[in-house]
Amino acid sequence: MTVDDTGSGADRGDPHAADSGEDPLALRLEQLILGAERRYTPFQAARSAGVSMELASRFWRAMGFADIGQAKALTEADVLALRRLAGLVEAGLLSEAMAVQVARSTGQTTARLAEWQIDSFLEGLTEPPEPGMTRTEVTYPIVELLLPELEEFLVYVWRRQLAASAGRVVQTADDEEMVDRRLAVGFADLVGFTRLTRRMEEELGELVEAFETTAADLVAARGGRLIKTLGDEVLYVADDSGTAADIALRLVETMANDETMPELRVGMAFGTVTTRMGDVFGTTVNLASRLTSIAPRDAVLVDSAFAEELIRTGEAPASEAEAAEAAAAAEKEGEEPPTYRFALQPMWQRPVRGLGVVEPWLLARRTGSV
Repeated sequence: MTVDDTGSGADRGDPHAADSGEDPLALRLEQLILGAERRYTPFQAARSAGVSMELASRFWRAMGFADIGQAKALTEADVLALRRLAGLVEAGLLSEAMAVQVARSTGQTTARLAEWQIDSFLEGLTEPPEPGMTRTEVTYPIVELLLPELEEFLVYVWRRQLAASAGRVVQTADDEEMVDRRLAVGFADLVGFTRLTRRMEEELGELVEAFETTAADLVAARGGRLIKTLGDEVLYVADDSGTAADIALRLVETMANDETMPELRVGMAFGTVTTRMGDVFGTTVNLASRLTSIAPRDAVLVDSAFAEELIRTGEAPASEAEAAEAAAAAEKEGEEPPTYRFALQPMWQRPVRGLGVVEPWLLARRTGSV
């Protein structure tokens, strides 16, 4: 591909190191991961892709890449990515705004993944096996071996997640539900986390990782979807209240059985939720967050809509008196009494900042329910 002659020679070998002061081994590692040498300035890349510099800049910023002026730091892969995004817009498959959203959502998700893999994964694998070896010297062959396998695994997981998400969308009742859906939303929050950060800085990373791993595994195993983790807090959703309630109680039970973990509190709400770029927004989400902040330690609070949904679906009785009456009536008729997984206890109504007066319910597992 023809490019400008400006800066000629910078695309051969590693002269970038001499020009920019960058570590030659770091540049070799970059070239290994990207699979191509630096050849283009941003202007040259945009021109080669057939897009305006303005649109190219929007795409790059959306993907999370910093402005680099007119340094020759881009590769054929960068040009191809621009062509693909612009081609989707030109073909009418995506609007320009939607293409930018695709770039942003992909960039944000993979940026976090890449940070985790370098910070937690590669650091453990690249301890120099012999005195005198640098970490970079060990990293290069490790990355060379792992890169194709990790790439294949990433594509596999993405396809699996895409299939699951597409399946949920096509089962929605109407088009409006594809964006604004009725979901159960749960926040789980470690109690006293700020105080812990001052007391156990060295062990804090391990605690956070253990909490996030445990929460993610429980949410996935019981049929929920983890939206995001915030260190001491996780946000998840489920299509029905029973699934979300089971996840919440299992989180509390699991953390309570781990002496290394702080106490946990969970708040949940049920209602319409707006989904954007893998995140959830709206009053239902805000209410779940507020309920978490007022929940007792090692307990779960739900809003009235969540409680009503559990009652409507037969997951919980409206009251213990009603459950006793139903059991007595069934016994009298020689029938099996109704079974409930959860118990609800109404709490005092209270004002919640920004949301008015709410009626929280304390959620518990009924005796014998698993």
